[in-house]
Formats: sequence, structure tokens, C-alpha cells
Amino acid sequence: MQEARATIMRLGGIPQMNTFSKLYLALLGQFPWKYLPAIPVEMVLLPRWAPFHICKMSSWSRAMLMPLAIINHFKPTRVLPGEKQLHELYPLGTEQSDLRLPRSEPFWTWRNFFLRLDDTLKFLQPLRIRPLRRRALEEAERWMLERIGEGSDGLAAVFPAMLNCLIALRALGYSKSNPIYAKAEKDFAGLFVDDPENFRIQPCLSPVWDTAINIISLAESGIPSEHPALQKAADWLLSKEVRVRGDWSANNSYPQASGWAFEYNNVYYPDTDDTAMVLMALRLVRPNDPQTLNEIFRRALDWQLSFQCRDGGWAAFDKNVTTPWLEDMPFADHNAILDPTCSDLTARTLELLGYIGFDPRARSVRDAMQYLIDTQDEDGSWYGRWGVNYIYGTWQVLRGLRAIGQDMTRDWILRGRDWLESCQNNDGGWGETCGTYENPSTKGIGESTASQTAWAIMGICACGDLDRPSIQRGLRFLLSSQKPDGSWDEEQITGTGFPRVFYLKYDMYRQNFPLLALATYVNYRSGFGHCPSFYRCE
Repeated sequence: MQEARATIMRLGGIPQMNTFSKLYLALLGQFPWKYLPAIPVEMVLLPRWAPFHICKMSSWSRAMLMPLAIINHFKPTRVLPGEKQLHELYPLGTEQSDLRLPRSEPFWTWRNFFLRLDDTLKFLQPLRIRPLRRRALEEAERWMLERIGEGSDGLAAVFPAMLNCLIALRALGYSKSNPIYAKAEKDFAGLFVDDPENFRIQPCLSPVWDTAINIISLAESGIPSEHPALQKAADWLLSKEVRVRGDWSANNSYPQASGWAFEYNNVYYPDTDDTAMVLMALRLVRPNDPQTLNEIFRRALDWQLSFQCRDGGWAAFDKNVTTPWLEDMPFADHNAILDPTCSDLTARTLELLGYIGFDPRARSVRDAMQYLIDTQDEDGSWYGRWGVNYIYGTWQVLRGLRAIGQDMTRDWILRGRDWLESCQNNDGGWGETCGTYENPSTKGIGESTASQTAWAIMGICACGDLDRPSIQRGLRFLLSSQKPDGSWDEEQITGTGFPRVFYLKYDMYRQNFPLLALATYVNYRSGFGHCPSFYRCE
């Protein structure tokens, strides 16, 4: 505890926490509500054409902020007893100081504009000039209830939104015996892991994502496409297709719903990353009903393509949610108010298109290619938004480029390969830490891990010349670190939730990606490339 306190104080203590964390402390009387940015619930009433609308925020921000706006209205507070308070986490002299967010220089910035607007909202609040407040609360409640109902394992099926929802329901007067609250509480408990050694809460569940990657890894490693296990897994994925026009439809007019979400049930929030990975998995399994698979594949592929953004890239949950000034809103300091396009998702979509014979001359492919050229770093690497970090991004881009039929000897592509080789560790593996999101100068530096080594090997293999020493040393690292039961150990975190906020440990990564890397090498060496697809674009 003393070491934890020392770290907290070194980072600036409670005053330096982000707004959401301070709000949780305010609920326990450990931070003054008056210094928190207002989250006006009236934002739910703004029309779509307004400069600000909730659908101009990322899906995860909407899901967190709507219940927080309700909480911010009621400000429920349970003060802790004296011995449980957190005075020791305030740097000396700061606990009674002005803890508002500081203004920036120069005088006119979007941040300063929003901070002055925040001061105005707080000035008006005691005057009770809030004719729309009741209506806004009712609309926010309706919005929240709709998204925790049938087809959803909780609000957005992710920890922060689900926790906020529980608090908001209690603030609205829902009893613990109310069926709506009981379902939300049960969904939240589904994130709990109570092992004999410890108790922890998962941020979310990832069965769709894990199942798709496992199918790909097993099929590429030689498991027959008609194997019952693969067919059973594929049938399960088909049953999870989302047919609800959820929140994404506010920014994407595509009329037909399809796609896949990350979790077991999350019909309002399918995403392009899971959809691309699921389609790459389904193409490898001999279908029990080819006609049905073709219909679903075509529908989901068209849905995926409809999400290409103005800059040629793909984002995760929404289309063109990239209004930059929103990042300066006082309650947007969780570094995730937008849903930006990213190289890894764009390249994964190109990988899918390449495997199914999509026309590489199509406008969508050409725009995506230009996006990847534009987002390459000077040293040849690509930023990885959903995996740690530049190793992940660079691997996925190189793999996508090969799949879509690019000339892998082009200079800009080889610079990506050369960057991967430049950060290979002495033991033959690769590693990179979450700290690269804070400090990009540390990119490619870290203790070797099974998953990141696998990514790097596949990235270099995509460029050809399988006899390169980097590939051979990487393969030896994987083979020498494999345990007798066929598995690998990996304590490090190599998955990304929100950069600079929280990260994810996918326990399957240490198994399925090394298997896929070994299979990729063998298949390339045999001249087979990737397994044939049961779906081809006509």
C-alpha cells in the first residue's frame, strides 16, 4: 500500500486523475462535486444537426456519459467514515485548493471556451432555470433502458458503462428488486472472476473475437475445414450475427443491419474489427448450408464496406466520428471521446477483401491503400490502435497488403519490414509495452512475448524471403519457449482498450497467434499461401 501511494503521489495524486475517476470519488465524498465538469443531461435532446450531438461521440463515450449525466444531476453521495477517507492521496496543500481543470494558453482555445461554458452552467444550476431538465432525464433514462434490455448483456456490455448504469438506476429510484435493476446487476456480475487465489472484475468478455481467431489459427494449421469443432464454432458465430440497426445507424445510412459484436450479446454495438475477423474465419469452414452462409457473408461484407470513412480508413464502431474539437470538452479527458480510423482495422479489412477475391482496383481499396501510405510513420512502422502497439499495427498492415495483392518489394512496404527487424530482441523474440502510447520513442522495446513475436514473424513473412535470419530466430524463440503441453506463457499485456487509459490481456493470444505464425510460415514455405476460401466475390 505504501508503494502504491508513492506511485500515486509521484503521478500527482487525486488532483491529476481524469474526470471519470474523480466522479467516482465524489460519490464517496472524496472529491468536491463543485470542481467536477458539468455533464448536462440536456445534451440528449440536441438535434442531429446541432454542432454537438451524442452520436458525434464514440459509442463507448455515449454509453459511459449518458448514465453519468443522470448521476451528475442527482449527485448521490455516500460519505466514508474517517478511517476510510483518502486525504493521504492529495499532495500537501492541494486538498482545500481550487481543483478545477486549469485553462490553457493562449486565451482563445476550444478548451477554454468549454471551461467558461462549464462555469456558466454551474452558475445557472442553483437558479433552477431548467425547463428541459425533467424531459432530458426521462429521455436519458429511456435511452439507457433501451440498451440494457433484450439482446444486451448490460449497457454496451463493458464495465464502465455497466457500473455507471447501476448507479444511475439507483439514483433514479429503482429498487434492487426491480426486474430492470436485477438484470443490470446480474449482467454486471457476469464480469466477475472469483478464483481460489483472488477476485477480479473483467472489463468485458470477448467470445466472438476469440472464437474467430481460434478458427483461423486451427484451419491454417491443418485442421480440416469440415472438422466438427470448426463447423460447430462457425455455426455459433453465424448465430451471433447482429440484425439490429443500433447506434451506428445515426452516422451510417446503410439500410441493412449485420456484423458482429465483441461479446456474447451486444446488439446495439457491433464493430468492424470483429466483423472482419469473423468473416475471415467463416470463409475457412466448409458450411453445412452454403446458400445461407453466402447470404450472410454478402450481407455482412456490404455492411463492413459501408463503414469506410472519408479518409479511406475504417474505425471500430462508427463512421466519421472524428470531430477534433470534441476532445477539448472538460469531461472528455478519458482520451476516447472520438472513434478515429486506424491502420490496423483498415489493413484487416483489406486482408479480408484479398482472401475473397475482391477487386483490388476498386475505389474502396485504392482509398484504403492511400490511407495506409499516409499513416505510416517516418521509421516505417504503423501505430496499433487495438493492440500493443507498433508491432501490432505494422504486422497487420503488412499482412493486409500481401493479401490484397500488393507488390511486397516496394520501398515503403519494405521499410515496415525493416523496422520490425530493427527491434528484434537478442533472444530472437519481440516485445513492446503499453508505455509506447505515452512515449512513442520506446516503440518496439520490451521483453519478448509469444503474441508479439508471432505478429512480427507474420509481418516479415508477408514480405517474402522466408530464409531471413530474423524469421528463423523468431521461430526458434517460439519453439524454444513452448511448453511440453503445447502452450506458451505470457504475463505481459498486449491488448489495448483505450490508449493511455486501460489495456486488455487476452489470454488466448499467447496460444492462437503463435500457432498462426508457425502455420503461416509452413504454408508460405510450401507455396500454398493461405487456405482457400469457401466464399468468393463474384
